[in-house]
Amino acid sequence: MRKPNFSTGFAASPFEARRGFADIGGMSRILIAPYVALADAVRVHKPSHVLSVLSDPVVPTPKGVAPHCHLCISVDDILEPTETFVVPARNHIAEILAFGRGWNQRQPFLVHCWAGISRSTAAAFILLNDIHGPGYEEVIARGLRFHAPHAMPNRLMVRHADELMNRAGRMIRAVEAMSESNPATQGDVVGLPVSLEDL
Repeated sequence: MRKPNFSTGFAASPFEARRGFADIGGMSRILIAPYVALADAVRVHKPSHVLSVLSDPVVPTPKGVAPHCHLCISVDDILEPTETFVVPARNHIAEILAFGRGWNQRQPFLVHCWAGISRSTAAAFILLNDIHGPGYEEVIARGLRFHAPHAMPNRLMVRHADELMNRAGRMIRAVEAMSESNPATQGDVVGLPVSLEDL
């Protein structure tokens, strides 16, 4: 496992410091799913943590998941504020980061949105960048594209995360440099290994 590069020239941020690395063996992965596949994905993969990123419907805690291990972030898949929809904000990303830091990586972590294409893939990208620290933004973006050809990460979520973690635009540029996504109205359930060697 390569060591994360924490030597940056930017000021420290409360969202830049990471907990110590847990064992990231073969079972350690972040799953991405659409809403319709949530129940089956939980039943089959038995994640310890579930992150729901959608404004509607209200998602009850899946069976087998502890209530404190399920976080609902109620946002819409938009990039600009509107009167009728909830735009992703910095506080939403701060909640995602704090929630992800409670994952011990012994069981999968599952994140879903409505289609499994935009909000959930952005959240997975953000979580992996937080785990590995600065310097691996492009590697993680390429891994996301490889495992999730349909991924179209919500750019505003990524921008907020980039600012919170003091990445100086590297996360944004990495997502923008991803190859074109495969057309899809709904993504498949995919797993992103936490290990960079497997990603």
